[in-house]
Amino acid sequence: MNGRRTPVPRRTALRATAGTLLAGAATAGCARDDTTTHAPQTGHEPQQSRGAAPPAPAPHRFPGRPVQIEHGPRDRNRVALTFHGHGDPVLARTVLAEAERAGARLTVLAVGSWLDEHPEMARRILDGGHDLGNHTQRHLDINAMDEAQAYAEITGCAQRLRRLTGSIGTWFRPSRARYATPLVQDLARRAGYAHVLAYDVDSLDFTSPGVAAVTRKVAGELRNGSVVSLHFGYRDTVAALPLLLTEIDRRQLRAVTTTELLT
Repeated sequence: MNGRRTPVPRRTALRATAGTLLAGAATAGCARDDTTTHAPQTGHEPQQSRGAAPPAPAPHRFPGRPVQIEHGPRDRNRVALTFHGHGDPVLARTVLAEAERAGARLTVLAVGSWLDEHPEMARRILDGGHDLGNHTQRHLDINAMDEAQAYAEITGCAQRLRRLTGSIGTWFRPSRARYATPLVQDLARRAGYAHVLAYDVDSLDFTSPGVAAVTRKVAGELRNGSVVSLHFGYRDTVAALPLLLTEIDRRQLRAVTTTELLT
């Protein structure tokens, strides 16, 4: 889907999405330990073929912005919905399709082990016009790691992104934390990321509190420039997204990629 489809009334889309999500799926997210699957390192990992899509955008540097970015400008009617990329790809595709139907663009911070299992999702995200970034290789508590371990987590995911898209991704977000420690910030810059992407609105969707709670939490804190933390892999999130997009539209806000939010 490319976001140019005939518009579907938001209420109709909400009902259709709610019906889809009840099909059931396995879930995984920031509050839980994730089983790690490592791709074999053979030295012959797939590269982008000749004539394939051009490399994805590289990390951006925003002069005047801190290394760790929590939100965008408060004087513009834009917000960024950011998704931690892990969990059932069926739910991920549903989220992407719903956003594209509404003309919204997302930022996806992908876990490297998830890309190992579902490499096609990298191109699916980019083809939808969304930002794609790095959420570490194994989704462990990166702030609690020593320097070597933390750097390996960042570069491990970056290598997978580069193999799949030709770029290390536009953003880095620490795993299991809203903010990166000074050490992790320095390691992210060493790996090629000019900024670390934090957020100012936490949906708490990974706690599975119910659709109403997710919607109420985000709507209650959303404002110009907000960066919202959400997750693939949770049915509450899939069901809440049409409601959130309706609320964003009602407030005359635009859901854009984080790159666009800061540009």
